[in-house]
Formats: sequence, C-alpha cells, structure tokens
Amino acid sequence: MAKLRNLSITSPIIFALPLRSEWAVNPVDINKPVTEGDWEGAGSLKFSRGYVLAKNDARYLYLMLDVVADTGNDSETNDYFWLTFDNTRDRAITSGVDVNYGLYPGQPNKLGRQKYLGPGSWTGLLSDPSTSGVVQEFGTSPNSDVSHRMWKFRIELSEINVALYWPLSTAFTYFGFRVKSSNPGFTTDFPGDFYKDFTKLRQLILSRKPTIPAKDLGPLVGSVGLIPTTKISNSSGRATTDAGYYHFVQNAAFGGTLNLIGNRTKMQELWNAGNRKYKVEIAGPDGGSFVKLFSNWSNYRWNGSTYALESFAPNSYGYYQLADLAVDYSIDDLLIQFPTSGLLPGMYSVKVTFFIGTSYTELDSQVITLFIDNHVPSAIIESVKHGRSEVSACAIETIGAAPDGLNFRITANDPEGNLRDVNFYATYGDGLSSRIHYEEYSTDKANWAGFVNKLIPASGNWRPAQSCAYSFIVAVSARTTNGYSWVGRNSTHRNVTLLIG
Repeated sequence: MAKLRNLSITSPIIFALPLRSEWAVNPVDINKPVTEGDWEGAGSLKFSRGYVLAKNDARYLYLMLDVVADTGNDSETNDYFWLTFDNTRDRAITSGVDVNYGLYPGQPNKLGRQKYLGPGSWTGLLSDPSTSGVVQEFGTSPNSDVSHRMWKFRIELSEINVALYWPLSTAFTYFGFRVKSSNPGFTTDFPGDFYKDFTKLRQLILSRKPTIPAKDLGPLVGSVGLIPTTKISNSSGRATTDAGYYHFVQNAAFGGTLNLIGNRTKMQELWNAGNRKYKVEIAGPDGGSFVKLFSNWSNYRWNGSTYALESFAPNSYGYYQLADLAVDYSIDDLLIQFPTSGLLPGMYSVKVTFFIGTSYTELDSQVITLFIDNHVPSAIIESVKHGRSEVSACAIETIGAAPDGLNFRITANDPEGNLRDVNFYATYGDGLSSRIHYEEYSTDKANWAGFVNKLIPASGNWRPAQSCAYSFIVAVSARTTNGYSWVGRNSTHRNVTLLIG
C-alpha cells in the first residue's frame, strides 16, 4: 500500500487545496472517449500517479481518475479502484452511512457500492437501484500523450448526501480513493490510509454556477436558483422548464429558501455605471401592497485557497448594495436570499428595483410572480383490511390461498394542488420491497391535489410474497422547488405480520 510519503512530488501548497468541481453545461457522457471534449474545463487536482478531474450538474458528480502512471493495458479487474465519500461531512467514519464505491468482481464497467462499518470495514455490495456508473478507458488524455488507464464516474449527488443548494454552506463533500495497477505494479491511496482515518480526506467543492442560456434569463432578475424567470408563469406563479434542463420541473410551485439571481449582462451594465443600490419588495399572498423585504444571508467568497463566509444585509432603510462582480462567489450575482417557510401558501409578487447611483431615483425594476407553498402533502393509511376486517398495527394476520389477500384505503392529498408523486409500497425481509401503487404528476393533471380514501387495489386483493413482518408505507412528495431541487416530502407507515396459510 502506498503511504503518504509517495505523494511527495506534489508540493505542500497544492496538497492543501481542495478539488473544485466545475459546472457541466451538458451532462458528461462517461461512455465517450475523454478526447471528445466532455471533460474540457473540469476542475483538476494532481496526485502522485495522475490527476483527479471533476465536473457536476444539479444531479450528478462527474469524476475521473486519470491514472497517467498506469500504462499497462492489462484486462479484467486486476486493476481496480476504491472511491470513498464522507456522507456526514464530519471527517469521521459513520457506520452504515459513509459510502465506498468499487467494482463488481470480474466486471470492470459495473459500479458497486457499499457502506462503511468502521475503519477498513464495509458491508457487502448494496443491491438497491442506482443510476451511478463507471466506465474504464485506456488511451490518451489531455494530461498525457502516452496511453494509460482512466476511470470515469457518474455519481448521483443524493447517494453521497450532497444537495447542490444548502442555504448555510457551499455544496461540498470529503473524498478519498485508491488506484491499483498490476502492470506497472503499484497501489496508491489518496490521501494515505484514507479508509481508516477520515480526517485525511480531501475536500471537494461542487459548482453552483450553471450557464443559463441568455435567451431564457429575465431582464433584471435572471433566475430563481436554476429556474429562469422567463419559465415562471405570471398568471400561476408556477414554473415549467424544458425537458433535459438542469432542473426539470412541470407546473412547480416554490418553497424553502429562495435565491434571486441577477442577469449577469445587466448586472455588469449597472455596476459599470455605478448604479449598485437596489431594494427588494414583496406583496401577497394573492394581492396586497408591496412592502420592503428585509433579509440577511451569507455567500461564500473564494480567497485563493478556500471559500470564506461573507455576510450580506440591507441597510437600516432596507436598501442593498450589489456585490462586486469581479469577486468569485459560491453563488454569483446573488441579489437576495430569503426563507419562505413563514409565508402562507399563495401567490406572491416580488419586485427588485435599482436606483441611479446613491440617489432614490428609480432606474429599472422587474416583478416576478411566485406561488409559494411550504405545506407538505398529507399521507394517510386510512385502512388495511383482510376481507371486511380491519388489520390493526402490530397484528398477526393469516392470509389464505389465492385470491385471498389485503386491500387498502390511502390518502395522498395536497389542497394547494402541488402534489408530485405518491408511492405506496411494502418492505419486508432483508431489504426486500414490493410496490403496491404509484402515481406521478403529468401536465394533464393541472394543479394536482391527489386523492382521499382511495381503494388500493381498485379490484381484487394484494397478496404478500411470503410469510414475514411487513411495513406498509405511503410516501408523498410535493411539486415544490427551491430553484435547485425538490422540497417537501411526507410519509407514514403501518407494521403488521402476515402469515401465508
């Protein structure tokens, strides 16, 4: 095993820096050769055997281990990797939470995933579905004209417990990896012994700076998070983005903490002219007069080695100052960040107004309409019945021969019409599950409120797969976004034991 001293070719200053991921304007296709350009502009970090490259979008981290020292094109999985993430970001091993990726035996392009149990100890490979993946490539790269091995990853952000948008922090994780080569022979850990001691893991900072097409940006307030303001209906306050967009939403309301982000071209024009004073006002719900919106927030400023917290707030009269556009912030062009959790559901108007210089003469303004809804949909198991008899929680029930079984009545309801999906399923045994009923939003449902006391299945009975203890779960999610991801989930469950007679 390679020790930390093997990394001495990397200078101490560079060694201390985090890996900064860059935004993937288009999803990286890990099946395409590296030389076709998908990895251009990726963040890069040197280690003793090569380079680590990183890009991300709103759903995936795209990571490449460019092992320029592995020039032997040996087959199978004698060459392998480990890739570890600290899912709690506390630089300590948390059993059952922190994750390690590796290869399925004999399958060099099949990504396996396991959880840490302790230092150097893991569960078996997890069987739950995942859209993460790995592709091995042997060839040249921008870092070397000599053919060598590369491991290209697509990692679901949810699997490593990273949300692109955290109100109180820039998006980051801690990671470490091992690369093993048979020809030439080496095993290199970066950092050394990372899988035993998470204090050694390296920080990876994700990008929150997508390039939104200029044609989609609003004239002054360009976007709410990743949602261009031109994609928000003035009449409904709900947003619909194009299929394949970073954050695809359909008729979505807003909730959580919102970022109003300026149109960069317009912001530069205002900055150059010295017009940097603005106010933000809000009216609603469903009408009312505009009042000044007072909010304090933090943004992270790059100081050359890391992101340092910087605070922003209006003056005592409720006026804000545009942040220096030449400074590299975690969220560029941020005009205001404000929580909506205290607002009643309904339609709100938010107005941003810029002034000439330091005067009170209005120069330019924009009003955006937002339907704000922080209520979560209800999730209720109204009844579980065997024939005409209610099966209460913790009961032990014997199910006869087919077609005998259970039927259910469930409620999944959102009075504001912002339901996104309903998943009714049973878990049992050792990680097994059975879907009983699923519904999701489609545009023909308009403002979908869901249903109350629905019979499941509509006819006949549901039968258990085996005698076992079952947990019946109704999980619902809201069609509500903070501009970066969905917010608002709810669930309930009932546990019973079913015996097949």
